[in-house]
Amino acid sequence: MHLTASETKRSVRTMCRRFGISRAAFYKAAKARSRKEINEELILALVRQEREVNPCAGTKKVLVAIRPELRKAGFNIGKNRLNDLLKREGLLVEPRKVFRCRTTKQDPSLVPSPNIVKDMKLTAPDQALCSDITYIYTEEGFVYLSLVMDMFAKDIVGWAMSDTLETEAGPLAALKMAAKTVGPGKEVVAHSDRGCQYGSHAYRALLEALGWKSSMTEELHCYENGMAERLNGILKGEYFLDRHFKTKAEARRAVEEAIWIYNHRRLHEKLGYKTPAAFRAEWKEVA
Repeated sequence: MHLTASETKRSVRTMCRRFGISRAAFYKAAKARSRKEINEELILALVRQEREVNPCAGTKKVLVAIRPELRKAGFNIGKNRLNDLLKREGLLVEPRKVFRCRTTKQDPSLVPSPNIVKDMKLTAPDQALCSDITYIYTEEGFVYLSLVMDMFAKDIVGWAMSDTLETEAGPLAALKMAAKTVGPGKEVVAHSDRGCQYGSHAYRALLEALGWKSSMTEELHCYENGMAERLNGILKGEYFLDRHFKTKAEARRAVEEAIWIYNHRRLHEKLGYKTPAAFRAEWKEVA
């Protein structure tokens, strides 16, 4: 049934009289409800936009990411209210599986380096790097991703993909990329697990040529390389590198995209909710 304008006015007047409120208060509340709905639509649009890049970002990181746009629009929202809104709309991120380390198999012929980083107090980028290797499944066979991350700035400074676990194609290539990123003249500690690649003559020779020190896990193995292990988990869990790829070329494109997003779009709580790239850039300006 369609109400005429006069009938609508009478119904509003009747309802206000019934509940003991003025018509001015009714229209003010209606306007506030309308403004709230518009605000929530904008918030949800910004959240969905951020989730396209960082699909597993939690409520707090999403809020930090969208807050500049919210301020431009002239309003803000707290974490609890945003969490309630995301819950209502089914946009909360499901908890990730608990991370568990797997012990690295040690080459019995390897003489490991001591764990230097466990006693280091990092105060700047380019002081200590951590490295690890993870695998990615494709229908054309496994590929292996070697990663090097700065332990202070949290950015990925070197990486390489290879069809085998050979030192030259994976860890050594990633280390060479890291050396270019860090630049010459730095006293860097390169930390890793006890994998035979990191204890090889070729890997140790490059470290020596760079003037870098070798550091390796000792008793607890992967727990002493937990930062690198967590990086593997983030790339696989948040950026879906754990899915099955059709081709190795497809996997490589996904890796390149994931690493770029991780460095340039993923906010880190320990970096003051900055991305690793922004944190490093700000650090260079201060230095």
